[in-house]
Amino acid sequence: MIELRDICFRYAEGAPPVLDAVDLEIEEGELVLVSGPTGVGKSTLLGVVTGLVPRFSGGVLSGDVLLDGASVLHAAPRDRAHVVGYVGQDPAAGFVTDTVEEELAYGMEQLGLPPETMRRRVEETLDLLGIAALRDRDLRTLSGGQQQRVAIGAVLTMHPRLLVLDEPTSALDPTAAEEVLATLTRLVHDLGVSVLLAEHRLERVVPFADRMVVLDGSGSVRVGPTAELLETSPVVPPIVELGRLAGWHPLPLSVRDARRRARTLHLAAPEPRPQPVGRPGDVPLLGARSLTVVHGRTTALREVDLDLDGGCVTALMGRNGAGKSSLLWALQGSRKRRAGSVDVGGQDPARLEPADRRAAVGLLPQDAADLLYLETVAEECAAGGPETRAILASLVPDVPDDAHPRDLSEGQRLALALSLVLAARPRVLLLDEPTRGLDYAAKKVLAATLRRLAADGHAVLVATHDVEFVAQAADAVVVLAEGEVVSSGPAHRVLAESPSFAPQVAKVLGPPWLRVDEVATALESA
Repeated sequence: MIELRDICFRYAEGAPPVLDAVDLEIEEGELVLVSGPTGVGKSTLLGVVTGLVPRFSGGVLSGDVLLDGASVLHAAPRDRAHVVGYVGQDPAAGFVTDTVEEELAYGMEQLGLPPETMRRRVEETLDLLGIAALRDRDLRTLSGGQQQRVAIGAVLTMHPRLLVLDEPTSALDPTAAEEVLATLTRLVHDLGVSVLLAEHRLERVVPFADRMVVLDGSGSVRVGPTAELLETSPVVPPIVELGRLAGWHPLPLSVRDARRRARTLHLAAPEPRPQPVGRPGDVPLLGARSLTVVHGRTTALREVDLDLDGGCVTALMGRNGAGKSSLLWALQGSRKRRAGSVDVGGQDPARLEPADRRAAVGLLPQDAADLLYLETVAEECAAGGPETRAILASLVPDVPDDAHPRDLSEGQRLALALSLVLAARPRVLLLDEPTRGLDYAAKKVLAATLRRLAADGHAVLVATHDVEFVAQAADAVVVLAEGEVVSSGPAHRVLAESPSFAPQVAKVLGPPWLRVDEVATALESA
């Protein structure tokens, strides 16, 4: 239905190509996964398909884009909007109305659909994505994951033939991500809709993908069956990494396949990660008591108690809308709380001046771009201090010094903001979804960085839906539901107790296994 022929794109004449001689044909009723390291051009490729590149990005584009055999290379994005639906990495940036129901109907209004058709499709989409309870909610009051589901729904109501999705599950909890991917699969299999999506959390998408497009950073792409490309791809999910380690052929793409193969593995149980042990009488670096936060008529937090100890990385988990971001802001002191207290070194951050508050409690917000305000990457790094550039290079190599922060990819922008927060080395560090847009290599570096900070006596709290990252980085896990703490304890126990939050290795081998490196150590010992 849509075909790219010899597509070449660069941001300026003489600049290295982002896409170089790319050929890609997307057939009706298939799901195609776009993969590659952070910043290699995945979003650019999607933008060429939707028409947003180069119209809104600038740059030089050559080649051709065919829709049902007719060239649309020079057509405006609106001229293919009835066929190609697009959801970007920042769904809130595309909202044009105030409430969920209005947003779902807006696109159909622009297409001039009859009111009865619009009403039926809105109801179908609310049920399909499980967001019926949100229909009257103000879009600004939704969590990041809820906003992402609404953005996908707003596109689905127009019944496009091709859905183009950039990191569609990055802000979703594991259960919600599975529901969205199951919905996309039903659209592909039952209605013949085609789906082209870019995603870093391959463990979620690989079982559903018919084909993969792998970008390697040189501008060229490799296209082929998912299992075939994963044999040699440098970016693979844990389940494939486990298959490579065990020598399984063909490689498993689902937990079910891997569990069947794992029967041949005979491994001694791994040694659990040593838990940080405080000295008698030690006071937590941060202590919160009876925190209550209310947004309008919604109680986001209800009498939450939390201690963050020096030397410990704690993961904060829970479904979308559970109150994770509200808790981070309440701990940092920038947002009002209805009741409760926070103590950091004998002081309440809410009563400190902004500069003193940031020094005591560092916070990476969910929208990391809020921390970026200078004109170039070099200026941001200089303002962040001498360690900033080195941290950025370790997370995402080769980010140009002269690039404007707003021109970076989502992952590069996040890495830059993250570098600014990490370089400040606050005693208490709060991170809200710090792995969105980061590839597996960058997440390993981030996990190691957080563990070094903890080893130096800092307290780290990470709110995330990324269970594989939690398995690498966290000592302890706190689970929120409906604004209350429902589970807490050592990471290996809490993750193993919950099927929703268990990493792939735990699902395959059972507790107490969490990571592939644990299996590698056991195999070496055997």
